[in-house]
Amino acid sequence: MNPLIKLELTRALRNRKFLFFSVLYPSIIFLIFSSSGGPNAKVDGSGGLTVATYLMVSMASFGALTAVLMGNSERIAKERESGWVRQLRLTSLPGHGYVLAKTASAAVVSLPSIVMVFVVAAAVKDVRLDAWQWLALTGVIWAGSLVFAALGVAIGYLASGDAVRPITMIVYFALSLLGGLWMPSTGFPKLLQDIADWLPTHAYAALGRAIEQSQAPHARDVAVLAVYFVLFAGGAAWLYRKDTLKA
Repeated sequence: MNPLIKLELTRALRNRKFLFFSVLYPSIIFLIFSSSGGPNAKVDGSGGLTVATYLMVSMASFGALTAVLMGNSERIAKERESGWVRQLRLTSLPGHGYVLAKTASAAVVSLPSIVMVFVVAAAVKDVRLDAWQWLALTGVIWAGSLVFAALGVAIGYLASGDAVRPITMIVYFALSLLGGLWMPSTGFPKLLQDIADWLPTHAYAALGRAIEQSQAPHARDVAVLAVYFVLFAGGAAWLYRKDTLKA
């Protein structure tokens, strides 16, 4: 499994277009959105967080989501069409090993996008946190990206060919928008707020904002992410086995 992870990392790092959208794009969006308010402007319903600190977690989470979801789903669909997955089945690599390798390699690639947003926030927007908060934020957002890496694997096996990109984009933007990564969900209508409370992206960003406020992550947010990870990873493994039977 380790050789497969190394191969996946090498392929991702050579894709300049992918690196631009997963590493630089979230930082650019952060700079644009954070310029809408003054340096001390607060976000309503955020517990006193400034616009810059609030958006920093949102865009770091968005960058990780971009890296693991967009990269995994389309790459797997192409590998299925090219016959690469069929060749892997002829090796000793088990099905769960393939899913874990894809999930782990995607999570590693997501780290630069998280760090880049933090660097830009600190250098350009003068965001200041304690050392333990920077480390905790990086670890929490990085670990949380595994949930969406598993979702990317599942979509890659659920759709194929021309269908995978539109399906991924719909899921990608729906999770980002409704989950409150682009704007606070407190401004949504009541129905959408209720939906947002149970989305993985909402819980994902909430973990980081709790750390910014020097609080322990809420157990509910951790539980929501854990349940989604089990569902997405289980679904990916089931779809992999189903695809194997078709081959």
